[in-house]
Amino acid sequence: MPVTLPVTPPVKPMLAKAVKEIPPDRFYEPKWDGFRSIVFVDGDEVVLGSRNERPLTRYFPELVAQFARQFKMPCVLDGEIVVPGEGRRRLEFEWLQQRIHPAASRVNLLSEQTPAEFVAFDLLAIGEENLMDTPLAERRARLVELMKGIESPIHLTPLTDDITVARGWFDEWEGAGLDGIIAKDPASAYQPDKRVMAKIKHTRTADCVVAGYRTHKNDDEAIGSLLLGLYETDGSLSSIGVIGAFPAKRRKELYAELQPLVTDFENHPWSWAGEVAVTEGGARSPRKAEGSRWNNGKDLGFTPLRPELVVEITYDYLEGRRLRHTGQFSRWRPDRDPESCTFDQLDVPSTFDLNEILPAP
Repeated sequence: MPVTLPVTPPVKPMLAKAVKEIPPDRFYEPKWDGFRSIVFVDGDEVVLGSRNERPLTRYFPELVAQFARQFKMPCVLDGEIVVPGEGRRRLEFEWLQQRIHPAASRVNLLSEQTPAEFVAFDLLAIGEENLMDTPLAERRARLVELMKGIESPIHLTPLTDDITVARGWFDEWEGAGLDGIIAKDPASAYQPDKRVMAKIKHTRTADCVVAGYRTHKNDDEAIGSLLLGLYETDGSLSSIGVIGAFPAKRRKELYAELQPLVTDFENHPWSWAGEVAVTEGGARSPRKAEGSRWNNGKDLGFTPLRPELVVEITYDYLEGRRLRHTGQFSRWRPDRDPESCTFDQLDVPSTFDLNEILPAP
């Protein structure tokens, strides 16, 4: 970047730690479900940074053009790249993931088919002035001033200092694809890579069928993750995601406990998964999936289990019909019949139109 900006890439974003309750006496913002990005704007030169400090610039040409066109003052913004759906809009994280593609032709096509938007929530620098040591309350005021006249698809995030309003956002806005509330100290400086904010996310429980496992990356006789399923109305078992993060000792114990339930793909509800298995010495074993931009060669095969175990998990919400994030183990449910584990048990958020929060372009 030109030397006019006092803050230059890469910069690690300030982070949040999870808490159970919305704390008092804070600034409150909605928690956006997108790609975190620190954006550096200096005339026609625009860099979209990421949480892992790898530029996102090439994947979102439509945003680069908007920043270059709309911002006349050099600045550094912290915010979130999101992709809303159409009509009664809601955030579509799966669409956003698809935007990270190695082919320039595909990137350009998706920039037209599923255009991204940017939600700004902090200002790190403006002109030649570094604001990172400035209290948040002043940074927010400067950001509001900077954003005057800026139009969609670039937005200023809503903010309130009223905890009652924040609780209302927490309950209502989930239906638009937002996943909680961020609470910030108005007196705080900007602290890169430090968990000084608080995040409050929705927590739910579900009883799921354990349909298989993957071993730990460092131990073939220890569980890395359990594959979960829920039954559809037609009796089929749908994959909804995984749980993991077991203590080291428990990983090995669990591996031994699950061996009596190991079956083959032909007798498993997910018989389609047999396509990712190969025969080695007469035995069926999962093979390593083809590498892609998503799994980086990660082993996507699994060992199938007879669907007889039920586990209660905690999770935040579903993206479509799958867990948006990895679920967490809560307890075993030997009292539950696996066939009773259906989608009907899940809490579905009320619909909320994202247009009421972010006006469409």
